[in-house]
Amino acid sequence: MQDCTIGVDIGGTNIRAARISPQGEILRKKIVPGSRDPSTAIKLIFGLISEMDAPDVLAIGIGVPGRVDGETGAVLSGGYLDLSGCDIKALTEKTFNRPVAISNDCSMALVGETAVGAAAGAASAVMLTIGTGIGGASMENGRIVQGRQSAGQLGHIIVNHNGRKCVCGQRGCVETESSGTALGRHIEEAGYPAETRFDDILQLARAGDERALEVLRNWAGPLRAAIGTLSASFDPAVFLLGGGMGQAAVTALGFLPRAQGWYSTDIRAAALGDDAGMIGAGLMARRLVETLPAVPAKTRGKHIVFVNGIPASGKSTLARMLSQQTGWPVLALDTIKNPFLEHIEGVDRLFNRTLGKASYQAIFQIIKDAPEGSGFIVDAWFGFQPIELLKEHLEKAGAAELAEIWCHAPAEVVAERYRARLADRLPGHPGESYIPELIALAARAEPTGLAPVFDVDTTLPPDDVAVLSWVKAAFAKGPPGWQRRVA
Repeated sequence: MQDCTIGVDIGGTNIRAARISPQGEILRKKIVPGSRDPSTAIKLIFGLISEMDAPDVLAIGIGVPGRVDGETGAVLSGGYLDLSGCDIKALTEKTFNRPVAISNDCSMALVGETAVGAAAGAASAVMLTIGTGIGGASMENGRIVQGRQSAGQLGHIIVNHNGRKCVCGQRGCVETESSGTALGRHIEEAGYPAETRFDDILQLARAGDERALEVLRNWAGPLRAAIGTLSASFDPAVFLLGGGMGQAAVTALGFLPRAQGWYSTDIRAAALGDDAGMIGAGLMARRLVETLPAVPAKTRGKHIVFVNGIPASGKSTLARMLSQQTGWPVLALDTIKNPFLEHIEGVDRLFNRTLGKASYQAIFQIIKDAPEGSGFIVDAWFGFQPIELLKEHLEKAGAAELAEIWCHAPAEVVAERYRARLADRLPGHPGESYIPELIALAARAEPTGLAPVFDVDTTLPPDDVAVLSWVKAAFAKGPPGWQRRVA
């Protein structure tokens, strides 16, 4: 099974999600009615992601209506659905333990169209999505133009200084003149019945009806002015018109006199329809993964990441993330110990501790028997055994490089986590009576000191990119003095 990503497109009416192949193909998709309430919308989004999620999913991309900070993924403002009051990027990363790419929904659609749609292969393109309002995005050298924070609010280019007041605070934006909403107003102002649609106007215009032609000129004229300004600004290889009224807009432009001037732009209707945002979001998520630092392969010795922390410190969640992103296996004490607890009855704490020591030894025997250049993630509380014993195990295992991630949380948080999982623990593990000891341990526990240390407070939202970047850097230069300390 090939790796894939999940692409989510948050629309005004519906929320769409799909599994996207590396080539931009939709492998599976689902559409549900949306909501203007942020908390309800997030539940719907997470429900769709859960349905699409599987071990082969590398990352998640989400196209959001409104302004999005291109650097941080923070939603700055919204339209029909305003998600600026919540950190949807961090929430999604924490919930699904995957890297998440967030961008404006039109930017995601442009990524999809330039990958497999109407502008496939174009390195530079501009897109306007025409619906209730007008969204926009631009691409240069294959990358979305972000500007200082959130470039691409192209529906707010002014085309009529004496025009109507726009929701953005300006007057005469192209959104007020050439959106789907504006078309309805032009039709009404021309005296047509309320139920008149674009196709009705188009049929009349093709028959030479002057009133219908005037409607199309009033609607398409400001749009062409905006296209001219954007073409002068970006000089794109392709100019796309998408959204629910994209094809209608391309048709309406054909009723205007031929444009004169320096800029002759290839104007096309977008081809992917409602799938564009999902495809683009999935592909942008893949690009995010490709930019994450890879842990370099080595040819000699074994390379080990300690994910260290006392019981219930949150280390296992981080270890799983690191394994998913590097492909290195996780070796954990409980993974080895629990099968014995399932088959041996009457295990007391002393025997459980003996099993723990044996499991500890087994972990490093597995590493010793692995091929040169192998990498491992060891999930354990290394403080339960003497540090000299750990040094012996590392030397016998042939460890070449180490990095240590120290996971911790306040004592009361650790105690509550431990208490919450007691019902799921096998007999033989310490019970409720261990919690006071655990609280005392939280106050004095510390890293091994055998490797560079990355500190993680597991009560904070996870920063997977920072962890992966640090591991890469730690292994690239090697843990200073480690061989000397082990010897």
